[in-house]
Amino acid sequence: MGTPPPQQPPRPAHAPAPPRTPPRQSLLISKRLLWVHGAAYPLENIVRVHTFDLTPRRGAAFAQFLKRGGVTLLILLLLMWISDATSGGWDGSSSDLSDVTGFLMVLVVVALIYFIGDMLAVVFAGTHHVLAVETNGRSTALVTAPREQLNELVVSIAEAIDKPDAELHAHVASLAITNYGNYHFGDSVNMYGGSGNTGVSR
Repeated sequence: MGTPPPQQPPRPAHAPAPPRTPPRQSLLISKRLLWVHGAAYPLENIVRVHTFDLTPRRGAAFAQFLKRGGVTLLILLLLMWISDATSGGWDGSSSDLSDVTGFLMVLVVVALIYFIGDMLAVVFAGTHHVLAVETNGRSTALVTAPREQLNELVVSIAEAIDKPDAELHAHVASLAITNYGNYHFGDSVNMYGGSGNTGVSR
């Protein structure tokens, strides 16, 4: 007679529910994971948690507009001069050149309006108080909330890194920013001395 097959242990009557993805507008610490807007970051991979003001690069945006807008205005003036020079002709080639010049002028004006709007979007953008969670990779999570709450979250996250059973749930907001390149991000670094520097003073 063969040996009976091994019996599997009975399943519990109420099996634990699988973990759910946290709400999008929340910061949650559970089971050694930091959840930020649905993304998970292992606590052991966090290397820094800090707050700072995410400030728009208003000066850089205005300087970029002066360069792009200046070139665009020069092109527009050149096209207007060409249009005036060819408007007196009656032959077909002058008429065709005038049509092409008029079309190019429209494109240049549209580009100039776009450059103005791009600059104004940065100049009138607001400053955000943010909390940044940096990992030992290249990932950084950003959330925003009142400054006092962010400062408390820095302390709570730092304490949770050393506590195996740490739990935390806080309501935070995501950043409605389409281009982080328009903002000063992270530390401000001042360089002293001439060229060829290899060190920084923070």
